[in-house]
Amino acid sequence: MVTKYYSKKQLYVAAGVSRTTFYRWLKEMQDDLARMGVKTNQQLLPPDVVDFICQKVRICTENLP
Repeated sequence: MVTKYYSKKQLYVAAGVSRTTFYRWLKEMQDDLARMGVKTNQQLLPPDVVDFICQKVRICTENLP
C-alpha cells in the first residue's frame, strides 16, 4: 500500500515506459481518475490514486522510490 504522494514522472519511470505511453494509459483511465478528484494537469498524485494506477497498469509498488 502506497502511503505518500508521487509525481506522474516517478510513476512512468518506475513502470519503465515513456511519458507518452504513460499519459495514454492515464487518458484511458480519465473517467475513473476524475471521480477520484484528479485534475488532468495535476502532477502530484495522492496515495489512493497511485495505488489505483499501479494496480491498473501493474506497476510494482516496490519499484517506487
